Amino acid sequence: MKAVVFERCGGPEVLELREVPDPRPRPDEVVVQVKACGINHLDLWVRAGLPGLDPEMPHILGNDVVGVALEVGPVARHVKPGDRVLVCPTLSCGTCARCHAGDDHLCRQYDVLGRRRNGGYAEQVAVPGVNCLPYPGELSWTDAAAVPLVFLTAWHMLVGRATLRPGETCLVIGGGSGVGSAAVQIARLLGARVIATASDPAKLERLRALGADEVVNHASEDLTARVRALTAKQGVDVVFEHVGGPVFERAVAALARNGRLVTCGATIGGQATLDLNLLFGRHLTLLGSWMGRRAELIEALRFVADGRLRPVVDSVMPLAEARRAHERLEARAHFGKVVLTP
Repeated sequence: MKAVVFERCGGPEVLELREVPDPRPRPDEVVVQVKACGINHLDLWVRAGLPGLDPEMPHILGNDVVGVALEVGPVARHVKPGDRVLVCPTLSCGTCARCHAGDDHLCRQYDVLGRRRNGGYAEQVAVPGVNCLPYPGELSWTDAAAVPLVFLTAWHMLVGRATLRPGETCLVIGGGSGVGSAAVQIARLLGARVIATASDPAKLERLRALGADEVVNHASEDLTARVRALTAKQGVDVVFEHVGGPVFERAVAALARNGRLVTCGATIGGQATLDLNLLFGRHLTLLGSWMGRRAELIEALRFVADGRLRPVVDSVMPLAEARRAHERLEARAHFGKVVLTP
């Protein structure tokens, strides 16, 4: 089969399309014919060689896989050849106390497809049978591939961690990203007022069309001052943050009394300063969030299937153009998800 492979960490230039052996399923696995695979920032970090990720080499990236079941191991009895499936991208042992409690995202063996184990930048991929979920409604392959990781992450952040409630105001940082565009919609679904940020006017207009009540250009405006002006100097109840660095600092300052900030990443920097006077003086809560529970993805998929949540696809590229797809993400030129098709 054809796959995009790299044998050393580096820039997009290390990605190569080549022939590799077809995967063979273990008894509890399913080989999926990949119809589309979404790209995430995690792919960029694995490719770049961030410490601690340790992918198997040669490595095939790709977390967000949709396709057709080709071969089914004898233990994977809920799937049959020919079934359309959406692959849950998260991996856990399934036997520890955390997994039995439904907190699989806290499993000590927790991982993501394509992070250490080979993923979906290929014509076929072998995955655990339990990760093969029913296909969501009548979505196109490319739309469905824009769902798994970002909607899982955003749902866990806003529902599971920040407990966003109807009538509250939610600030979504970087609303033009895959996870940001999911968060805007989930916040609206939960009945919140949404303020979303982006770095150029075209993205701001698309955020309004997606459902944001107000938009802020975080590249040209004072984020904290603008948000406080939009909230009668009160600040927001919840900040959805995934950028880090100085943006994190300004987002904390935009919180109202008793506000909550939830963050899942640090795409522009892992270091930030924190004004402790704000933290205790405003009675703030800062929350870290790591992926999410499998049950939360299944819950979010109900709203995707009925159309109340819509995946946002920036562009679709053939597998052979994986380098260009990575370059588009690194340039922050995208709005929503970039998707590869074999």
